[in-house]
Amino acid sequence: MSPSCVSKKAGLLLFPLLSMSAITPMTLYASEPPKVCMVLDKGGKDDRSFNESAVLGFNRAIKEFPVNKTSKFVEPKNDAQISQFFRSFATSAKCDLIIAIGYNPSEYLPDLASKYPNKKFLAVDTNLEGKNTTKNIRSITFAEHDGSFLVGAIAAMKSTTGKIGFVGGMDIPLIHRFETGYSAGAKYINPKIKISTAYVGITPDAWNNPAKAKELAHAQYNEGTDVIYQVAANSGQGVFDSAEQMNKKSKTKHYAIGVDSNQNWINPKVILTSMVKRVDNAVYLAIKDFSNETFNTDHTTFNLKDGGVDWAYDEHNKKFFTDAQLTEINGIKEKIINGKIIVPDYYKLDKK
Repeated sequence: MSPSCVSKKAGLLLFPLLSMSAITPMTLYASEPPKVCMVLDKGGKDDRSFNESAVLGFNRAIKEFPVNKTSKFVEPKNDAQISQFFRSFATSAKCDLIIAIGYNPSEYLPDLASKYPNKKFLAVDTNLEGKNTTKNIRSITFAEHDGSFLVGAIAAMKSTTGKIGFVGGMDIPLIHRFETGYSAGAKYINPKIKISTAYVGITPDAWNNPAKAKELAHAQYNEGTDVIYQVAANSGQGVFDSAEQMNKKSKTKHYAIGVDSNQNWINPKVILTSMVKRVDNAVYLAIKDFSNETFNTDHTTFNLKDGGVDWAYDEHNKKFFTDAQLTEINGIKEKIINGKIIVPDYYKLDKK
């Protein structure tokens, strides 16, 4: 797009030698507010987890900032739809900031960003720093291994059988990062604890298969596990259902741990806590920066120190914890923040 074309579109008088770097998103669309479009991961906006958190941040930003009211988000059902949505957003829909929620949708951004260098992109939960050749992608990731260490410690504290479990959604490095932190946190409390792990599948459909997750949870509970951490998006509901069902026929109490959003309210009888990732804040702040013309295209990680990840403690789960346990949990949190506990990061492990 030449500067002269921009001046016609924006209704501004620009000098012919004005460089594109001097043109901001709001300048380009001075005649109307910029449009923001978001592609969710499979599992949909009602997954009570990652996608739902993103939608909360999106809706809040659309209400508060000067962006086009035709801004929208979509819920793909398959990979073909993800690709179609992105192409439409970059062309006919004329979106100015395009957001990808989750590992799978974010993988489409590098190619799209290189084809449309005048648009801005946000990848949530994936670091695309090395693929950001046109410098128009902001990458947001989270220190999920640190938050998972905390809930792993909680699982070990609350386990009476010495056996805990992990049910992941899609078998990918990102979810192994959760698993690694969780295992380390549990062993910090009880070095002899036994940890069972299982994954729903190897395709994105694994995020939306509660029946399979329930089957995996049942298998772990039946082998003596009494706490399971689910990192499976909408599939995770199956783990909650399994714990509730097991408690109806067993004297042993079975519990689960939620993820991404604060899921404590979903089933307060079985959910000990949730490992919260503030996806809502990541989306909200990106839209805020874009509307304020301060949108950078760096990689940023949200962690325990800034509240980007944490464990959820509220009226729904406070009955599970003694004052001594709260002191211990928050002490572990402070040690991680201060560097006194170094949580193993799956991305940095020697996996030979």
